[in-house]
Amino acid sequence: MDLKIALLRGDGIGPEVLAQSIKCLHAVEETFNHHFTFTDGVIGGVAMEEFGKPLPDATTSLCKASDAILFGTIGTLKYDSNPSAKVRPEQGLLQLRRELELFTNIRPVKVFPTLVNKSPLKKHVIFGTDFIIYRELTGGIYFGEKKLNKEGTVASDLCEYSEKEIDRIAHLAFKAAKNRRKKLTLVDKANVLETSRLWRKVVSKIAESYPEVQLDFLFVDNAAMQMMLNPNQFDVILTDNMFGDILSDQGSAICGSKGLLPSASIGTDHAMFEPFHGSYPQAEGKNIANPVASILSTAMMLSHFGMHEESRAVVIAVDKSMRKQVITKDLNPSSKYGTNEVGDFIAANIIDSDENLNYNYENIGLGRSTII
Repeated sequence: MDLKIALLRGDGIGPEVLAQSIKCLHAVEETFNHHFTFTDGVIGGVAMEEFGKPLPDATTSLCKASDAILFGTIGTLKYDSNPSAKVRPEQGLLQLRRELELFTNIRPVKVFPTLVNKSPLKKHVIFGTDFIIYRELTGGIYFGEKKLNKEGTVASDLCEYSEKEIDRIAHLAFKAAKNRRKKLTLVDKANVLETSRLWRKVVSKIAESYPEVQLDFLFVDNAAMQMMLNPNQFDVILTDNMFGDILSDQGSAICGSKGLLPSASIGTDHAMFEPFHGSYPQAEGKNIANPVASILSTAMMLSHFGMHEESRAVVIAVDKSMRKQVITKDLNPSSKYGTNEVGDFIAANIIDSDENLNYNYENIGLGRSTII
């Protein structure tokens, strides 16, 4: 298969972790006889320094002309420490999501058996955890009208959703649940928010078309608590933009490190794959960032294009790195391996073999969970 892939390395550790994903894709090319064409674009703080805005027009055009986008990370200390800044690097990512209509963010959470002791939660609580969050990505409070009075003393952010916005992501989430354990949990705040009441109305109606899927509801505060007390109760979580952002962060605590969580942002015509974690500028250039989230995001991309065997080979190589303790210091403070060494090991172990074909792990895909 030939794929045109846009590379948006971004800020902080983004270029370093994305470089490891590219190593893995080169290994996939050689092993499975594919051809990937990589083209770089700039976004975030580096784009602001060079072009004066976080998303140059050329980057948007590149992404629209590509089959897929691999994204690094975004954000810099320069802007994080300046609350009065009118333009921030993160606005480039929000704008790109809107420009490409990437309305669904998919974040799988599953525990690597070899890493159950790395979680701050007890082993018996997290063992077997396997759920996936479907977060609406282009609506809600992050994109609503924002106001600040002249005195700078009163501010507001409008949270607004349409039936159409809810409908399109809900169908994707129900289809995912249908192919998994047939349970979908809508997380909202319908006891106080009108937008949440609309979510319940629309999702309840759509559920009639998926009778095999059990639908239940949780208020977001209860859902946050339940994720810590009994994460195994969840299969597919469907929620809005802000709640999904918060719950995804909490999901990383279950696994023990943000450096393990991949994600996919999907629209009708475009797809972007990126690690869940932030830019971690304090680690930039130190060869300590965990590249696994970026590499597993690449595996999600392969599966998105029907390359399930190739995706599985990447996941198996990641699992082998865990079993062999070829991991970064966030997972083992005494580890002698850095970002580059872990990436080299995983890329070198992406092989097409009978062992891979018989390995008992699920494919990564939009309706399947990855191994975390």
